[in-house]
Amino acid sequence: MTICYLDAFAGISGDMTVGALVDAGADFGAIRETLDSLGAGASFRVEKTKRRGIAATKFFVEGGETKKHRHLPHIIRMIEGASMPEQAKRRAMAVFERLGTAEAKVHGVPVEKVHFHEVGAVDSICDIVAACTAFELLGAAEIYCSPLNVGSGVVSTEHGVLPVPAPATAELLANVPVYARGPAMEMTTPTGAALAATLARSFGPMPQMRVRCTGYGAGDKDVPEHPNVLRVLLGEDARLPEASVVSVIEANIDDSTPQVLGYAMEKLLEAGALDVTLTPVHMKKNRPGVTLSVLARPEQREDLAAILFAETPTLGLRMHDAERRVRERRIEEVQTPFGKIRVKIAGASCAPEYEDCRRAAEASGAPLREVMNQALSAWLKDRR
Repeated sequence: MTICYLDAFAGISGDMTVGALVDAGADFGAIRETLDSLGAGASFRVEKTKRRGIAATKFFVEGGETKKHRHLPHIIRMIEGASMPEQAKRRAMAVFERLGTAEAKVHGVPVEKVHFHEVGAVDSICDIVAACTAFELLGAAEIYCSPLNVGSGVVSTEHGVLPVPAPATAELLANVPVYARGPAMEMTTPTGAALAATLARSFGPMPQMRVRCTGYGAGDKDVPEHPNVLRVLLGEDARLPEASVVSVIEANIDDSTPQVLGYAMEKLLEAGALDVTLTPVHMKKNRPGVTLSVLARPEQREDLAAILFAETPTLGLRMHDAERRVRERRIEEVQTPFGKIRVKIAGASCAPEYEDCRRAAEASGAPLREVMNQALSAWLKDRR
């Protein structure tokens, strides 16, 4: 399976995305045929350039109709009528629907009434269609993205001068890790934000992959702070089937009661934490305390951190990503004198499901250990 990783250390825009994908090997002739089928009357070209000494490809949309205000249904019809792969169509329409929802919230109007202004202009439509077509041409089954450099300062729009990130961009990037570094300018545009927020499976470090090729898409300006490029890396998935990335959240606490810590553990597990542990530690000033550790899916990290701050007296947290290895497992049912009990099987190991055994023990009055032993014996018998 081919993975595409968007390294947005200098932000991301629609034309940077197209340029990077063409630089990585996407057939520009095929992309141009798709863009011509939109019937926008524009012309398209790419050229090689450099940004702070890094060779990159710049994508240009020139001419075309000048109508700026479009509604979402009109744009969707343009995409539906284009000559492009179905998967690319679905991706492009999803990007615009995400963009429309963000604009609708910012302006307080129904999504059908949104005027797309700059993002409805022909160049932005072509950027999104070209990018989705290029992903398909490169066979990018899964797309991942780094945290986004959004820039700082202000940007001029049809609504006047707005802070960076612009309101629609900020709405699109809700729950996405962002930061600001470099010159005071818009580094991530609404079009780039919509592409990343819609198509990326997750944001964070590069997944395990065998890199096959890289590409660099040039931004408009050559700034002194860093190469103003979007880098894409394409390669084959090198993750083991049982491997995954998890977030570890930890806090050292020496001023809480067992009741508060127990309640916090319950709230964290209810919110989806994969595991929560309390480890006794000896802290500064000879105080006994605990290290509260949470194992979480990366997308849940911020929500679980908020629970830790709300439910415990801790003033700080440590967070880092770790690779998690999980053995392949399956669930089966076995028949016992106490009824059907589910068992979790991994290789030659078997573990009766605690909740099933607990309910059976309570219903029958038998000791829990007897129910668990009967479930294990039943599995061993079935196995033979």
